[in-house]
Amino acid sequence: MSCLLQSIPPNNTFPHLKTPISPLAYDSLTAINKRPKRTFHILAANTSTTSQSKAKRSQEEDDYHSTLKALNSKGRFPRKSLGQHYMLNGSINDELVAAANVREGDVVLEIGPGTGSLTNVLVNAGATVLAIEKDSYMASLVRERFTGLDRVKVLEEDFTRSHIRSHMSSILSSKSPQDGNSSSAKVVANIPFNISTEVVKQLLPMGDIFSEVILLLQDELALRLVDSNLKSSEHRPINTFVNFYSDPEYILKVARTNFFPQPNVDAAVVAFKLKQPVNYPRVSSIKSFFSMVNSAFNGKRKMLRKSLQHICPSPDTEAALCTIGLLPTSRPEELTLEDFVKLHDLIVKT
Repeated sequence: MSCLLQSIPPNNTFPHLKTPISPLAYDSLTAINKRPKRTFHILAANTSTTSQSKAKRSQEEDDYHSTLKALNSKGRFPRKSLGQHYMLNGSINDELVAAANVREGDVVLEIGPGTGSLTNVLVNAGATVLAIEKDSYMASLVRERFTGLDRVKVLEEDFTRSHIRSHMSSILSSKSPQDGNSSSAKVVANIPFNISTEVVKQLLPMGDIFSEVILLLQDELALRLVDSNLKSSEHRPINTFVNFYSDPEYILKVARTNFFPQPNVDAAVVAFKLKQPVNYPRVSSIKSFFSMVNSAFNGKRKMLRKSLQHICPSPDTEAALCTIGLLPTSRPEELTLEDFVKLHDLIVKT
């Protein structure tokens, strides 16, 4: 870490970039390291080559300078319309990969690889990487960087419109048992903040494809997604969605000074351990369940007997609430996932 700190230039502006670079990119490391962290277990593929792997990693590791150099090589500057904020701190990439416990033979989906700094750490960990990049210039940069390496495939696509299940199924089916962990894949990504919710909604129902989803999100959103405070005013349908499909965990906070350009908010690493479809809460119809949940939250602070009256008469909703041990005047933010499941079984006819 000390060598990273020493590599930061004093008040420097890179000529081909339209935004001046602050020398504060690593200021938050001390604060981050004081936070309690989950214990990560990274397994070496071959103990006899451990020292060689470490030497290779230290030579190839991205830092403040290499990230900006990569952008300059294409005459590029971050595009606000794409929510581009590039990671300047290689230690955060290491934390993302460690949180997913990426091992030799793993298949990993990366969304928005940017300059390929996180991709590089994934490759050094032994993963096969499918990187999806919307920006044609950055897709070209990552392709050039990993030319000749079959374990990196770059698709120039908009993730929100991409056929992820088809892409991943193709890669997983092509791997032989000798290749390593071929039964499921993982997601490790520093995603554009402006598509965070869409990414979460698209990935979490894919427990049959992915075992874990590790994302770098806006800190405020991260806290909201893992919030278990049932009576919080921030409780939304997305909370029920997240807990239906996964077990979320807040890993660590990442200060905004670790990005270029510096965003207006801090970020956080969040891990979603995806549930297998057989372990989803038992409901007669997932579609009708989430339709009911969304309706429940329509109208600020409305009681359920009002917000669900188009699904079930108010007296019947009140009776159902009493049956599951809740007040007839209950509001949606007061219900747990299990409460919603029980309520759905009682009032929705499928």
